[in-house]
Amino acid sequence: MGGTVAGVGVTALGLGLEGPRGWAFRGVSFEAEPGSLITIEGPSGTGRTCLLLALTGRMKSTEGTASVGGTALPKRMAAVRRVSAVAHVPGVTDLEPALTVAEHLHERALLQRRFGDSLRGLLRPRAERKSEERLRIDAALKAAGLDLASLPKGSRTAVRDLERPEALRLSLALALIGRPQLLGVDDTDLKLSDAERAEIWALLKSVAENGTTVVAVCSEAPAGTVVVSTGPTEPADPGEPTDATDEAPASRDAQEDVQEDVQEDVQESDGKEAADALAEAGRA
Repeated sequence: MGGTVAGVGVTALGLGLEGPRGWAFRGVSFEAEPGSLITIEGPSGTGRTCLLLALTGRMKSTEGTASVGGTALPKRMAAVRRVSAVAHVPGVTDLEPALTVAEHLHERALLQRRFGDSLRGLLRPRAERKSEERLRIDAALKAAGLDLASLPKGSRTAVRDLERPEALRLSLALALIGRPQLLGVDDTDLKLSDAERAEIWALLKSVAENGTTVVAVCSEAPAGTVVVSTGPTEPADPGEPTDATDEAPASRDAQEDVQEDVQEDVQESDGKEAADALAEAGRA
């Protein structure tokens, strides 16, 4: 494990998502090369998370088109989900406060082995599978910059005892266990100090430099990123990319509606898989 990952290019043309109470976002157009750090910039409540989930194949857009590594959205959402992962998304990737860091990592590795790997991988000897799991976890921790030795109780530290930057790094590590080609990160700079924010951006730039394309939601994007806005509430000209300065507030109610829908979908589809992994881990 480790090394570089073959990232994917991401494009959008007039992308929008309408919920029962209005548009969550609309008129989003941009183009990013593989290995880019894409930032969805703007204040909370302007459809940033919905756009993140749409680009990673977890929420169906209702207007315009997008492409992830040549795979069309929203037509082939399942294919995009197979090459992407999300981290730090409220209601979707929440950490369990009572579980330890080690338990989270072990559970995610089990899920990856059972549902993300090939049949040949499942048939390997137990010792070989255990070794592979350890390698996956170590590589993900390194990529996320999470040093278990620095935690209060090492890997036995409960999530409730983690500082916010540590919890964010753990969420990133869990997403990176599957070595995704596209990584989506929500609330990247929320409630972080200037120094902590700088560290997280340096980390995400490092992940992108190693090949993985990163899409990160933030209130203020750093220099050197592909900055994207959730766009105007009126449809954009498909031939003209939307500029971040054109942003207009989308309906917070509309965003909450569609986020609730995707949370229910993700929880339903993941429920059986999580139960299986918990049973194997001896914590069902």
